[in-house]
Amino acid sequence: MDKKLTNWRGEHEWLRAGASVPQQQAIRDFAKSRAKALADIKSQRPTQQRAGMPKFKKKDLAPPSLNYTKRGFRITNGRLHLAGGIELGPIWSRALPAHPSSARVYRDTLGDWYVSFVISVSADRLPETGRAIGIDWGVTETATTTSHMHDLPHSEHGKKAAVELARYQRMMARRRPPKGRPASNRYKYAKRCAAQAYAKVARQRADDARKWAKRVVRDFDRIAVEDFRPKFLTKTTMARKAADAAIAVTKTALIAMGRKHAREVKLVHPAHTTMDCGKCLARTKHRLPLSQRIYSCTACGFVSPRDKNSAHVVLARAGFNPAGVDCGSPDRSPSGQAA
Repeated sequence: MDKKLTNWRGEHEWLRAGASVPQQQAIRDFAKSRAKALADIKSQRPTQQRAGMPKFKKKDLAPPSLNYTKRGFRITNGRLHLAGGIELGPIWSRALPAHPSSARVYRDTLGDWYVSFVISVSADRLPETGRAIGIDWGVTETATTTSHMHDLPHSEHGKKAAVELARYQRMMARRRPPKGRPASNRYKYAKRCAAQAYAKVARQRADDARKWAKRVVRDFDRIAVEDFRPKFLTKTTMARKAADAAIAVTKTALIAMGRKHAREVKLVHPAHTTMDCGKCLARTKHRLPLSQRIYSCTACGFVSPRDKNSAHVVLARAGFNPAGVDCGSPDRSPSGQAA
């Protein structure tokens, strides 16, 4: 289809009015997404093909997005020049470390416009510390680590913004238009205020996650992370608190920060991390109830807070030497060597 674009632009004036670079890229992106969707359908069983048909977003619901290759844009004196004679003065969040290979201009749900660049960069290696850390995810604390100085407490940004969010939601409920009637400007204003409040909470969570991840990556060379999937918590009574903890956002930020600074990050399967002992790795014969916050090992007598013990189990399963944790030394007893 992208090869036919030249003929189509000669036939239609409205198509010729736009730049050809984003038009070609839009066709190619659509072809890639459609081919991937069809491949996913073919990989399923015949009885599941109908349920797995691709669902395309409506035009009014999909935010606009334009992709520009290297020949479709340039940056001059801090201003972005796009194909078609479009000149923009973006607010730069940071200086570009190299010349970008592509640019994507898109609009978010709040109506704000952004541009993101694809740049090839090398890892920014930090000085080696020779230390290792184990990280366990939770709800009481977002992240519990083997180092007391690097625990991430629950920030509760969503709980703090609940009053403001409830106020805007009541405004939306009062101004909601009848079915089949267009929304009023007052309803759109209340909807935008609610969206801005949600976006602020999301930015606060992401900011806390990045700052904590940078601190962990700066102080430790090897990081053992519990490969926790918090999706199942949405079906429990802890759904609201688990969502406010933003475990997935924090985990993603930690992995990205470790990759950026060339740190060794290992994901550990979360099965039985609460049942194993962090010292001798012996496993209890029964599941521990969630209300039991202290772990006691019947094999070696080790007693520790539940989440701290899980962090030590994650560190041991990753195969990292615990000698670097809080500058402590490993267990040199015969039982420790056997473990």
